Amino acid sequence: MKSFVVLSLFIFAALLFGFPVAKARQSSDAPPAGNAQNGKKLFVGDGCYECHGREGQGSAQTGATRIGPPQLSFEGFQNYVRKPTNQMPPYTSKAIPDQDLADIYAYLKSIPMPPKGKDIPLLNK
Repeated sequence: MKSFVVLSLFIFAALLFGFPVAKARQSSDAPPAGNAQNGKKLFVGDGCYECHGREGQGSAQTGATRIGPPQLSFEGFQNYVRKPTNQMPPYTSKAIPDQDLADIYAYLKSIPMPPKGKDIPLLNK
């Protein structure tokens, strides 16, 4: 009986103190809320479009990949912008603050996916 009481107290303490920790972790993992309109201004103003195109479609001439709409999570997007692996220069949080990056991400997420080739009648002739 004593072990049942101890076990019950342990479970109660784990539930009482465990959930707030898990909830705090979830909220810190969530990307900051982004403003797509401001993100579009930043995307153009910071020169992102020069390599990635105005719609984030990428470019064969610059070698920049498609980034709109992003297929990465915000965290993956942020990590890549901060420490890119190809020709793209790194942008620290001093150059593009996290909130600005969240706005750019929101803008890129607002761009609709292009139609698939099979859905374009002219390409199916």
